[in-house]
Formats: sequence, structure tokens, C-alpha cells
Amino acid sequence: MPRRHLRVTGAAEAPLRGALRELRAKLEVPEGFPGDVVADAERALAAPRLPVHDATDIPLFTIDPPTSVDLDQAMHLSRRQGGGFRVRYAIADVAAYVTPGAPLDTEAHRRVTTLYFPDGKVPLHPTALSEGAASLLPGQDCPAVLWTIDLDAEGRAVSTEVRRALVRSRAKLDYDGVQRAIDGGTADEALALLADIGRLREQLEVERGGISLNVPEQQIVERDGAYELDFRAPLPADGWNAQISLLTGMAAAELMIQSGAGILRTLPTAPDGAVGRLRRTAKALKVDWPHHVPYAELVRSLDPRRPHHAAFLQECTTLLRGAGYTAFSGGDVPDLTTHAAVAAPYAHCTAPLRRLVDRYAAELCLAAAAGEEPPQWVLAALPDLPKEMADGTRRGNTVERECVDLVEAAVLKDRIGELFDAVVVDVQEREPAVGTVQLTDPAIVARIEGGTGALPLGERLRVRLTQADPGAAKVQFAPA
Repeated sequence: MPRRHLRVTGAAEAPLRGALRELRAKLEVPEGFPGDVVADAERALAAPRLPVHDATDIPLFTIDPPTSVDLDQAMHLSRRQGGGFRVRYAIADVAAYVTPGAPLDTEAHRRVTTLYFPDGKVPLHPTALSEGAASLLPGQDCPAVLWTIDLDAEGRAVSTEVRRALVRSRAKLDYDGVQRAIDGGTADEALALLADIGRLREQLEVERGGISLNVPEQQIVERDGAYELDFRAPLPADGWNAQISLLTGMAAAELMIQSGAGILRTLPTAPDGAVGRLRRTAKALKVDWPHHVPYAELVRSLDPRRPHHAAFLQECTTLLRGAGYTAFSGGDVPDLTTHAAVAAPYAHCTAPLRRLVDRYAAELCLAAAAGEEPPQWVLAALPDLPKEMADGTRRGNTVERECVDLVEAAVLKDRIGELFDAVVVDVQEREPAVGTVQLTDPAIVARIEGGTGALPLGERLRVRLTQADPGAAKVQFAPA
């Protein structure tokens, strides 16, 4: 996964368009959809495979960034008679429009994921689907895979049902607005329960040894026709919303394991050497980590708004490298079924508009819930899906890294030689005079080298900008 989170919120700036075009060409990113794919999408829009079950009476809502229109998930939360909660989670049903083996399907396998650039995105599916008919936009009847997960009073799942249904979202909410409504006591019960259920699920995550990293997002934003960079610390509402998705992914994994056919998102436990290095980093960053305190407990105690805590959280992402997809069928369940960060079996199934594998996970779960064999086209695709997803994920990570590098270089291109305040957030073990610094303003993370001694990990440092070349997407500093 990328060392830095990136959330794109802005529009294009003319000086960067050429560099972004070159980046797309270098990565062989498709410019548009071929004519046969467009024609296939038009046919699908004219005659979608709509479900029989009507669930449009459920007052679903979505929670996404304000500018998002490719809405994969909508939810409704309620209390159960006798105690506990009911989570109803609708996931866009891409299979209502995509026919196996047809041009839309073939193109999705070529793209694998939606790619996000500062001046727009390269979608997995034509926007008439991903931002139109298949998106769970408010006031629109949409085919969906509807999950109903009942929880007990402690937030533990006690039953799971999944079926196709026609749904209608009532409201498009964003994280800041959700947080304000819950904190201010103005949220209706269905939304207010997000905090109650989210906190319960977070506590269960603690109990099973799982961890959600609250790493600050490095954002590309557009102000007054120019790009800027900023950091955004996640809100509690971000975490509560993520817990609903995690709950569904865990339920999906259990269904697939029980049925003997599936595709899981897996991550082995980090080796002792990686944890040992993280302990040395904690010491350098002056993060108190007593030997009796588990890693997961430490991470939950950190405040991403504090620079040395944010730097340590960035280092923690190294333990998440190595995640992949594990496919199986015919009852041959693999030895590794868990994701170390989730601390449970887990599957990607909640973002089919933006990620190829989720469409297959949905079909496997629907078949498992109905006690039926998965469709043959799903079983035939399973052996190749892990590599397809690995290749597509790698390309997406490269896009994120290089886009941030481009924007950082563009922001700083006229400031060569200037001094900045920074924090050293990483030092190379074999070359301690080389590492990474995080600037306070502008919000930039970049390479530093050229000093004569070891860099002081976790310490503040005055640095001089020595390189900022948007054409090469490179920014570099040296100790002042």
C-alpha cells in the first residue's frame, strides 16, 4: 500500500496538465472507453437485470466525500426488538449491467480499479453506469446487493442475510456533516446509531486484536485555480463508517469460507523483525511503547494531529505491506484466511463500482446465502483474480504516489533555496544521512539527503529546498 494516503478533492490546473498526460501515457492508463464498450453499456442501461424484491421502503443514506458521485454503499441502522441492532447495507449491483464475457466485463478486467488523478479519475466502468444508473444516488431506484446483519447488544453479528433488491437512497451525507449532526445531537436515530454501533465494533476490534490506522490523509486541494496540499486527520465518523464496511466484509468472508468457494483479502502476521524495527522507530520518535503494551493498543492511543504521532502512524503502514487476495473453490479452504490488521477473515465486497473483485465476491456470497453453487463464470475467473487484483492495485498505488510527487514539485518549483521547518519521519538504516521529512507548511513529505551526519528521527529540523522539478516529479531537501 502507499506510504501516504491521498484523497483528491480538486479540479485541474493548466501547468500540470501536460505532466499528468505524460504520467497517464507512461502508466498506459486508458484515455476513454472503446466503442464496443460504450455500446454494451448503452444496451445494459436500456435493459438492466432488475431484482424482483422491492426494498425501496428502507430509508437508506450514503456517507461519502462531498464531491463523490460513484456511490457504492448505502445504509440504514435500527434497533431490534428485544435488544441489539440491525444493519442494512446496500451495495451497488454492478452485475445488473455487466454480462460475463461481454465488452463491459472484458474492459473491467483490463482496468481492475478506478484510478484517481488530481484533474479527474479514470473509472472502472463508463460513468453512465458508475456515476449514473448503478450509483446509489438519492431519489433513484437502483439494483443492489442488500445485506441485513443483525447484531446483539454488544455489536456482535448474530445472523446474516444477503439478497438482491431494488433500493432507493434518501440522502447523500458527508463525513463532516455527519460528525456535526451526531456531536450536536441533531442526527435522527438511524444516523445517531452509527456512533453507537461504530464504537461497539471498535471495541470488538480491540478485543480480537485488530487495528485501524488513523493515518492523516495528504490531500490535493484546489483553491483559486491553483493546487495546494493539506493534511486531514480522520474524524470519528470516518472510523464508524469504516466499521460498517468491515462488518460486511467479515460477514462475506465467513459466508465464503462456510460454502467452500471465495476470494479473501488476506495479510500474514508481520515478522518479528518488522515489529522490532517499529519499536526502534517509536523510541526515536519519543513515542512511549512499554514492552507489555500490544502494538494494537499503542496505535489506538495515538493522536494523528500530533506530528510525532502522525509520523509513527505513517511508519506503522509498513506492517500492512504484503496484503493480497486468496481465491479458493471446491471446498479447498486455504490455510491463511485472515487479514492481520482486521484480525479475522475478511473480503472486499463493498466497492464494486471502483474495484473488480467486489462483483465476484457479491456473486459468491449470494450463492452461499442461497445454498447454491456459484455461477460457472465466477468459478472460472477465480484462479486469475488474485494476480489481476495485485497488478491493478499496484498501478493504483503508483498513480497515487506519482500524482502527489507531481503536485509537490509544482507547489515548490519557484522556491528553490528557501528554508522550511520540517520533522524527520524516516531514516534509512544503511544510510542514516538519507531519509524523509514532513513539512509543516506546505503539507509536503519528501526525501532529504546531503547532510554530513545521521538525521535526527522524530526531531524538528530546518531544511533547504534543493530540487523541485514538476517534469521529473521530484522534490528534495537538504539539512539547512
